[in-house]
Order: sequence, then structure tokens, then C-alpha cells
Amino acid sequence: MSSTHYVALPDSSRVPLGGARVIGPAHSQTPLTVTVYLRRAPDAPARPDVYQLALQAPTRRSLPTDDQYAAAHRWLDSDLRAVEDFAALHDLKVDNPDPMARSIQLTGTTQDVADAFRVTLARYRYQDAGGNPRTYRGREGQIYVPAELDGIVTGVFGLDDRPIGSRLLIRRAADTVPVAHAAPTVRPGAFLPPQLQAPYAYPAGTDGSGQCIAVLAFNGETPPGIPSGGYSLKAMRNYFVNVLHQDMPDITNVVIPGVGTPGNEPGQDADFETADTSGEIMLDLAIVGALAPKAKIVVYFSAFTEQGWVDVITRIVNDTENRPTVISSSYGNLEAVPGGRWTAGAMKRVDAAFANAAEKNISICCASGDDGSRDQADDERAHADFPASSPHVLGIGGTSLVVDHGKVVSEVCWDDGPGSRTGGGISKVFPVPPFQAATHVPPSVNPPHARGRGVPDVSGLADPRTGVVIPSVDGVHFNQIGGTSASAPMWSALLARINQGLPGSAQVGFLNPLLYAKFATGVLRDVTQGSNGAYASGPGWDPCTGLGSIDGQRLLDGLKAL
Repeated sequence: MSSTHYVALPDSSRVPLGGARVIGPAHSQTPLTVTVYLRRAPDAPARPDVYQLALQAPTRRSLPTDDQYAAAHRWLDSDLRAVEDFAALHDLKVDNPDPMARSIQLTGTTQDVADAFRVTLARYRYQDAGGNPRTYRGREGQIYVPAELDGIVTGVFGLDDRPIGSRLLIRRAADTVPVAHAAPTVRPGAFLPPQLQAPYAYPAGTDGSGQCIAVLAFNGETPPGIPSGGYSLKAMRNYFVNVLHQDMPDITNVVIPGVGTPGNEPGQDADFETADTSGEIMLDLAIVGALAPKAKIVVYFSAFTEQGWVDVITRIVNDTENRPTVISSSYGNLEAVPGGRWTAGAMKRVDAAFANAAEKNISICCASGDDGSRDQADDERAHADFPASSPHVLGIGGTSLVVDHGKVVSEVCWDDGPGSRTGGGISKVFPVPPFQAATHVPPSVNPPHARGRGVPDVSGLADPRTGVVIPSVDGVHFNQIGGTSASAPMWSALLARINQGLPGSAQVGFLNPLLYAKFATGVLRDVTQGSNGAYASGPGWDPCTGLGSIDGQRLLDGLKAL
């Protein structure tokens, strides 16, 4: 590859994180691994329209075999060789080629990698939301590739490692009751996860058997010597066996290679930007394991970076060993904005992986955010949270739930004020998807009041005042937790149980098209009161609680009747 002419990689432009300043060059000799994604072979077989596929009854869908899927998503061997030649020219080592993902990892010194892609890497310092100083390795402007790779390379991730993917978890004060000796103190109005089965009508006779639920687990930037995030197997076992009186669920760990994440390293909540990663993972596992106790749970560990996001979602969708049927994500950030976390290219790559999941009949449940329509921005504008704003996922909003003897007394939009209210709004990145075309999705409150994908689609308990009680990673305390981090795994467990309740090997898969076309009324519990700041809840779909809250039995019955 002899060309000296380089071209910009589309949608790769970066500006510094808001408030960040350069404090020096990146460490030039530090090893750096980037993940390079390649185009789909131009002569590959056509892919199905996932919206049309998802409109079919689950029992009548025609799904691709592994071989058919691989053929439709394959790369060209000549494209791979071109990237390998490029790597050799710049002294970069080639690792982890993945034909299904069409990805390859290149490793070299930071300087060699930066030179290869014509970028300048520097160290940046900024203050997080708590006023704490943080640093990241970053870049400005676009990524460049040789003209010979123009159109072949579709994404390069890992150059910039600014943290991305805040946990969506709201904590209430901990109960200092030893896990090993007593049951937790459950305040009036709060729940142990199994207590949600009755008010939310999880289908009787189902427990998640035969299903696999993928749980995203992101490790954060930690101070030296402090574990970066994970779950305590001992604390979880104690919780399930001694508190919930259930068997310990089947939990498997998968670590995504090459993104700098150490995997499961549980520790106390540290004072760092993505703090409470252990609490987040414990919450997800407690809810999924309690509400779908016989499902296999696979925890995929990755890094809080664009590279970590893109690589983990791609890996899950293409995992032919564990074959997840449902993916649960309790993380997100506001969509791509100047000075933000996401680039347009990374959002497109993640959304493309979500579309691939729909093609493979995998359901994805994503929390919609915990800071209302503001979504942790300080620009006095409304924002939708990604990845919940992807049109290929089920975006999950939050409610406040009051129950009496297993019966719902009231359920309203979760709104405890700024910093503790359900996310939701109108995407400025994704247009109105086909399944929302007939729904009254209002224009954005932001000028020029454009229309776009409306978030969320559905909702569930998220108010920490009526939250769920889970064990702390220390194995000593219990915590009362809320946030859409709680409602996303509730829906994930529900869909796993609905899959089990469907005839044969049918799966819910990409639910949104059928949900809006067939079950927009009369199936879910419509939530009509409350707001999330810029948007109000009301009859029918709204940008606070979507089409409504969980009624699992009615949804299963409706799907079986199609």
C-alpha cells in the first residue's frame, strides 16, 4: 500500500469533552489497541427488512441459519488483506480477526497508531459532574485512512478513551443489616424483586428456562488499587439462597478482548466518574436472576469507551456459543452533541449491531435515563438518551409504583425532580421509525421542533422511593435502588419468560413493530400522570412512559393469539 493520499473517515469527527483542556501529549510508547471495522461484501446476499420481519407473528418468522447470516454479513478477503498490509506498513500487530463482526484489532505504540490514522493524541483534563478532576486520552478532528481503504474501513475505535455510558442507577440510603444473618429491612412501599411478579403479571408457569439473558457490564476509570467494577458471587449467592430462598442462577462471565477491561473485579463504590459500576451490575443480576431464575445469565464485561461499546454489542449479537435471546442494558448517555461522548460513527455502528440483533430475533431492552428530559446536559435543551433512542431496541422508561397485597393501587410517571426522574424525549439523530409512523409522537420541544424517534417505548418501576432491595457488593449491606437501571432488567426478565411461554422455539425478538401495531392499547397498563421535565405523561404513547407499564400475561396472550 504505497499511496500517501489519505481521506477522512466519515462521522469520525471529535472535539474535546466539554470543559476539557490539553495537559500534554499522549504517552507515545504506551501500547494501544484499536478495533477496525470493515464494510460488508458488496456481493453479499441481501438482508431482510427487520421491520417487516418483526411484524410477523413470532411463531411464523423465517429466520436465517448461522450459515445464511454469515453469508449475508461477510467481508471480502481482499479487504482484510488490504488492512493487514496497512498494519504491516505501520508496524502494527493484527489480532482477533472476526469475520462475523467484520472487525480486526491493530496494536502498536500509541505514536505508531496515531501516525497510521493521521491523528494527534493528547491527554485531556476535565471535571466530572461531582467536580472531581479526570483525565482521558483524546483527539480532535477526524480520523484518516489511506485512499485505498476508503469505503473499506467503516470505523476505527479506541483512539479516544473518554468515558462513555453512565450507569442509570439511583440509590437510596443503605440498610446496614448483615446479609449473612438477617433479611433486609424493606421499607414500606419498596420491593424484593420477586414481589414484582404479581403486580406486573409475569406469566404463571414460566421461569426463564431455556433462555439466555445477556447483561452488559462496563468497568470504569478507577483510582490506583481500587477494583473497577463487577459483582460478588458470594454476596449474590447469599442473597438468592438465604434471602430470596431461590437457587443461585446460572451466571457466566465473558470478557471482551483488547479493550483494556479486566473483567469481573468487584469492589466498593469508588469516587470516580463511573462510580457504582459494581452496584449497577449487582442490581441487574439481582432483578434478572430473581424474575427469570432459570435463565442462563451471561455477563459481558467491556470498557466505558466507544470502543468498549461497539465491541461488546457486536460480540453479543454474534455469540454462537451462548446465543442470548435477550440483551439488558442499564447504561447510556445523551446522543451525540458537540463536546459530548458519542461520535456519530459510533452511534451508527452500535445501531447497526442492534439491527443485526433484530435480524437474529434477539430482544434488546435499554434504560432511557434517570435525569428526565435534560439527560444530564446543562444546555437548557431536551435530549434523548442513547442507546435507548436506537429504533432497534425497546426503550424503557420509569414509573412510581404503589401496590397493596400484590395489586397495583397506582402507577405514575417517575418524577422526583431534576436528577431523579425518568428519561424520555425525541431523538435528534434517528428519524421517526416505521412502527411509530401512526403514533402521535410530538415534535421535539427544542427549536426548530423537528420530529424523530420517540423514547421510551414502555416503562416499569424506577422510583427509588418505591425501589428494589438488593445486596451490596461488600456482602454486608442492602441497598434500596431505583432508576431505569431497574426497569430495563425487569423487562428483560419478562421477555425471557414470554419466550419460554411461546409455542415451540418462538422468540419475541424485536418487539417494537408488533407492540405498536397490535398492542398499543388494552395490553399494557397506560400511565397517564406526571412528567419528566419538558414532556408530560398522558393517555396513549408519551415521551415519559411510552405505551405503558408491564402486564406480562396479557402481552404473552396477545403474542400467542397472533
